[in-house]
Amino acid sequence: MGKTGRLAKFLREVRAEIRKVVWPNRKELTTYTGVVIVAVAGVAIFFGLVDFLISQVLALLMK
Repeated sequence: MGKTGRLAKFLREVRAEIRKVVWPNRKELTTYTGVVIVAVAGVAIFFGLVDFLISQVLALLMK
């Protein structure tokens, strides 16, 4: 089997796998998006607080 045959087989397999994917409906997509946004905001707030606290401690140590 040449390169063209292997490429064609690969593309057929990709197409078969894509057909197996279960895509989320609108409600699931909205829910998942909300969860991701809340999680990212939570992590950002956490790291912002840690950064602030570390900078305050370092500022006190530098005086």
